Amino acid sequence: MKPQVEPGTTVAPEKYRIVIADGGPYLVYGQPPMVQQFIMPNGEGEIWYFKEGAHYSTKDEPTALCRCGYSKNKPYCDGSHEHADWDPALTASTRPLLEDAEQIDGPEITLTDNEKYCAFARFCDAKGRVWNLAEEEGQEAAELTIREANHCPAGRLSAWKDDKAPVEPHFDPGLGLLEDPLLRISSALWVRGGIPVQHPDGFTYEIRNRVTLCRCGHSSNKPFCDGTHASFKFRDGLPNRPDPNGEEY
Repeated sequence: MKPQVEPGTTVAPEKYRIVIADGGPYLVYGQPPMVQQFIMPNGEGEIWYFKEGAHYSTKDEPTALCRCGYSKNKPYCDGSHEHADWDPALTASTRPLLEDAEQIDGPEITLTDNEKYCAFARFCDAKGRVWNLAEEEGQEAAELTIREANHCPAGRLSAWKDDKAPVEPHFDPGLGLLEDPLLRISSALWVRGGIPVQHPDGFTYEIRNRVTLCRCGHSSNKPFCDGTHASFKFRDGLPNRPDPNGEEY
C-alpha cells in the first residue's frame, strides 16, 4: 500500500528511509547528514532558534541509532537494548497526524495542533504563545504564528494560510540530535525532509516534513517523541555546547 503523505511535505529521494528494528534500534539508510541541533533562547530567555553542534557519521549502510536510551556509544546502538529494562513496543497511532488534530481558526492564520506529538521544544511559548497569536489580527501576529509553528520540530503544530497546504519550511533530508541546554537535557531524533519511517512489519508511517523520534526509550507514543525525556532528565553524553560557527535556523 502506498504510504500517506502529510500536506506540505516533499517526500525524500528513494534512497532515504528509517526502518525500526523489531525490539531494537533505528536503522538509517541513504546516509543523510546527522548533526546536533541545540534549542536556543533569545536575549529575553524565550526559546527562539536552533544552532548546530557536532556532526556524526551515517556512512554505515544502515547506520544503527540507539532507541532504548541505554547505549554507551550514543547516538549509535551498541546492543544495550537486548539487556536494558525498557519497553520497545510501538504504540503510536497509524492514522495521519491531522486526522486527530485540533483546529484553531484565526482571522489571518489557521493553526492545527496534535498534542500527542509534542517534543517539548517550547518554541510555541515565545511572544505570547502560538495559540493566542493565531487568534490575533494583523501581519505581525500572523508571521509570529508561522514562525513558532514552523520551529516545532515534531510537526505537532502547522500554520495554514488557506485550506490546501500548511506554510512549511523547506528541509533537505537530514537528522538532528536535539539538545536542550536550558533544561540540561537531551531530546529527540529530529527527522527532516520527508524521510519515511517504517514499522518492523513493513508498514510506513505517514511521511512528514518534520518528525521527532524517541531516543530516551520512555515515550508512551513510540516511535515518536512525546516529551517524556524532559521529566526523565535524559542525557546522551554528547558534547553539550553548540558550535560557535554552526548554522542557525
